[in-house]
Amino acid sequence: MVAKFNWGRMVLTVATILIPLAAGWQRGYQDYRVCRFHEQDYETVMSRIKSGTPMDYDVWARNSEFVDVRLPKWLGQVEGCEVIIEDLDDAIEATMSQEVEGNGDSLSDQTAFKFDNGDFFFQGFRDLETIYTWYDLLERAFPNLVKVEVVGETWEGRALKALHISTNNPETNPEKKTIVITGGVHAREWISVSSACWTVHQLLTRYGQSKRETKYLDYLDFLIIPVFNPDGYAYTWQHDRLWRKNRQETYWPNCPGIDIDHSFDFQWNSTEEFPCSEDYSGERAFEAIEADSWNNFLNGTKGQYKIHGYLDFHSYSQEVLYPYAYSCDALPRDYENLLELSFGLAKAIRNKSGKHYKVISACEDRGSDLSPGLGSGSALDFMYHHRAHWAFQLKLRDTGNLGFLLPSKYIEPVGKEIYAAVSYFCSFILNPEL
Repeated sequence: MVAKFNWGRMVLTVATILIPLAAGWQRGYQDYRVCRFHEQDYETVMSRIKSGTPMDYDVWARNSEFVDVRLPKWLGQVEGCEVIIEDLDDAIEATMSQEVEGNGDSLSDQTAFKFDNGDFFFQGFRDLETIYTWYDLLERAFPNLVKVEVVGETWEGRALKALHISTNNPETNPEKKTIVITGGVHAREWISVSSACWTVHQLLTRYGQSKRETKYLDYLDFLIIPVFNPDGYAYTWQHDRLWRKNRQETYWPNCPGIDIDHSFDFQWNSTEEFPCSEDYSGERAFEAIEADSWNNFLNGTKGQYKIHGYLDFHSYSQEVLYPYAYSCDALPRDYENLLELSFGLAKAIRNKSGKHYKVISACEDRGSDLSPGLGSGSALDFMYHHRAHWAFQLKLRDTGNLGFLLPSKYIEPVGKEIYAAVSYFCSFILNPEL
């Protein structure tokens, strides 16, 4: 018999949450725009850009169809540039002002938090302190379903936290399969964080109310890390909305940060040797503290979590990516089944919201087919090769009009469509013949 948790009347008090942005400074981007280049030759595009500005650029997205790049306006008209964001500073200000107001209004002292009203937490993007407070409230509200696990400690001393969601009932299935979900590996991809939190909320609040979610938690374990890059995420709120890497020191004092998603020990190589690069992979595999902590956590709990599935949330481009990222010449095991599952995830999203997510190999998205090494050391490849039977990266909305700067009105629709994919994935793990 399924035990039901009476959460409808649960009311908790949220402590005072400070707004970090108010105490910090934000980097200005008034002199930048975002260009889209449609040439398929990535190296040609980058050669053209680097000849005009060797360092002052940032690749936002790249695949076989286009390359999106942040460029300084002083470059003038760049051949092949289709401007998708003319004034980057205005775009940032439009979203940041909403989020500051949202955090201040909805999470003030002595605010009543009702878990049967998901709109409360998801009215706006949340800063790290608020998200971690939310974790604690979930643990208190659902003590039999969720436990906050500390995976490790970041360079700046913050805890890297995971949510372990399960009924922990050995009578239902002593050999539970584990699904791992990560978000926020890249700090500026806020929609990936909110979507991971949305998944957490759906699993917990629907248990005992929905047969589907009740079955998921009775027969599956979940390890969910909505903010895989706590230092970087906090920095996007305090100083630079478009910060991507972690905040770890490098050998170049003025250029901190390692790209966590280039730091895992599978087909790792030093693709970018200069620490100022957004893709800087460090001087060795697992140099990024977060990647190393995650590996140590999994090694230390070996046998406790039988990982069958991995979903890594990113933005943007609306894509479902399957392994491998490091090379288009490497054929993944169970390729046909992997491809079929990829299309199943995309179809689940399309059935929910009508949005089209393109299914491609991660190597094509990373540009590994165009420039070897661009996809090295990824979390997707590492988890697929060493830990999980099935692994995918989901690149969420949009397709470039807003890029990393989706306003908070997108939290709910994106959360819903991605949870549809998560639900399909869970059903597949429980019944591979689906």
